[in-house]
This record gives sequence, C-alpha cells and structure tokens, in this order.
Amino acid sequence: MFVLANLLLGLAQVVGMLLSFYKWILIARVVISWVNADPYNPIVRGIVSITEPVLYRIRRALPVLAGGIDFSPIIAFMGIYFLEIFLVQSLVDLAMRMR
Repeated sequence: MFVLANLLLGLAQVVGMLLSFYKWILIARVVISWVNADPYNPIVRGIVSITEPVLYRIRRALPVLAGGIDFSPIIAFMGIYFLEIFLVQSLVDLAMRMR
C-alpha cells in the first residue's frame, strides 16, 4: 500500500509543479500583453501558444464586460488555484490515509 501512497504523493507534487509553472507562464502572458512585445519573437509566440487554448475557451464562455477588458487570465488563475486546493491536496490527503 505504501508504494501506491508514494505514487500518489509523487503525482501530487508533479501536478502542483505543473500548475505553478503554468501560473508563471500566464503571468508572462499578461505582462507581454501590457508591453506590446514583438509578436514574431519565438519566446512570445511560445508563451502565447501555450496559454491561448485555455484563455480562448474562457473568453468564449464569458460575456464581454467593462469596455473590452480581458478578464480571462483572472478566471484562469482562479481555476489553477481551485485545482491546487482540490486536486493536489486531495491526492496528498488520499496518499496520507494509505500510509
């Protein structure tokens, strides 16, 4: 049973790190939108291509409010925070009960 518990703890750590990494990528995307960076820069294109699928789905579901201000990154941060609390913590708690 301890092997499965360790597997779940490892999975929780990896998911937590991936969510943290995606938060930083999302922060970079927000900063890029503020400074109007070169859209042909490979780093900018990579950041946009990583974040756009999530932000596009959120934009499509949200109505346009407040004169065209994009609230999709805020909703994405809330979703990441929810996943960190719900998914990662649930995996850790489940692994601790198995020990």
